[in-house]
Amino acid sequence: MPPILEIKNLKTHFSTAKGTVRAVDGVDIALNAGDTLGIVGESGCGKTVLALSILRLIPIPPGRIVSGQVLFEGRDLLQLRPDEMRQVRGRDISMVFQEPMTSLNPVFKIGEQIGEGIRLHQHLDRREAWQLAIDMLRLVGIPAPEVRARDYPHQMSGGMRQRVMIAMAMACNPRLMLADEPTTALDVTIQAQIIDLITHLKSEKGTSVILVTHDLGVIAEAAQWVAVMYAGQIVEHCAVSALFDQPLHPYTIGLMLSIPRMDRKKGEQNRLAVIPGSIPPLYNLPVGCSFQDRCRDVMTICRQRHPELTAPVLNRQVRCWKYG
Repeated sequence: MPPILEIKNLKTHFSTAKGTVRAVDGVDIALNAGDTLGIVGESGCGKTVLALSILRLIPIPPGRIVSGQVLFEGRDLLQLRPDEMRQVRGRDISMVFQEPMTSLNPVFKIGEQIGEGIRLHQHLDRREAWQLAIDMLRLVGIPAPEVRARDYPHQMSGGMRQRVMIAMAMACNPRLMLADEPTTALDVTIQAQIIDLITHLKSEKGTSVILVTHDLGVIAEAAQWVAVMYAGQIVEHCAVSALFDQPLHPYTIGLMLSIPRMDRKKGEQNRLAVIPGSIPPLYNLPVGCSFQDRCRDVMTICRQRHPELTAPVLNRQVRCWKYG
């Protein structure tokens, strides 16, 4: 079957006083129906901008989608009229935003906010939409949903607000859900509950998921495929099991080494490994590989030519001259 989502050479740039920021710089990726794709990388690498670009939520100005295609079930979302794109958002593709307290409207009740999308896309009256909103709150595990539907966002905990965002995203049974850092700033136990909830809803509804995170533990728990982003580009793309068995790109290796581990043997180094330096400014990327100044395996060619995304082994893509 063809992929439910296929992104081809997507570029999203922002105009700033210092120059053009290439936040997403030629991303190619595909997602099959029913799968979960994890997009991982440190802050500032372009993960969130990629997710917002799929739904055309980039603020214009200063941002703009320069080129590329976002094919959802064969239809290029970048070519749709604004009114056609509004029909796609929430109904076909939904999004769980990073910070629910700033995404939820503080002056409307929870049930009203969930019901708004239901009335828009399913053409139900206010009473029917309210009842369906209560059903969605029950589905995501909020106790006494009839009562909590009348609460305002500030009356709920962080974990409950995140469940509300998921209920809102799943209310119209979308075929694709984008989740941007859904476990950030939550307690570890609540993080596990949110990931279990997303996994359960995915299996029950058959929804495909793109999971944006900086936490490799979340990727290992919830995703089948993973794309590692650095400086606006995909530097490694493979199955999750392959990534944890043998990471190939030096950046991916650095991310893996920085994970705290409890199974270190006596006498082993207990301090966490770090990746030296920081992401170069996206308005002034170096000639050659963007990771060159932080890489322990840098070669002469890395400072001369930019590596392409190649497939050195089956079902594995890496952007590195070691495998070029």
